[in-house]
Amino acid sequence: MLDAFDHALLNLAQRDDSLTADEIASHVALSPSAIARRRRRLRSEGWIARTIALLAPRLTEGRLRALVLVQLNEHADQHGKRLLLARLEKAETVQFVLEVSGSHDLALLIDSTSMDAFVAEAEALLASDAAVRRYETSFVKKSWKFAPFVRLG
Repeated sequence: MLDAFDHALLNLAQRDDSLTADEIASHVALSPSAIARRRRRLRSEGWIARTIALLAPRLTEGRLRALVLVQLNEHADQHGKRLLLARLEKAETVQFVLEVSGSHDLALLIDSTSMDAFVAEAEALLASDAAVRRYETSFVKKSWKFAPFVRLG
């Protein structure tokens, strides 16, 4: 089970996983060696799914990002839905896939280099899939906040 120290370490890791055990020790009342042991345990037990690098905006500005809301066919079988979800998960241009409630079934964020690239990707992933009834696209004009952070404890 996770304790308050684990929650503190996970909160810090979500903000900046490059902090050293010595740097973390100034925020958490544990020795650097205890911090290092706990971090290894949190990873080995699967509490930290993966560590990634977020690119600087100067590398990503100018790209076309689309928020796509998808309605599935009412009669789409679970197998067809699973195949669609597997294809969306594998597609590198699809940054997230959320199953949502309301008038749509899925929300996607798709990153493309251009409008032509987006259209080709949408055709390949969505328009040609029998499980997809329809989809609507809104394009991101400006990103104000991206904070994949969940406060623990």
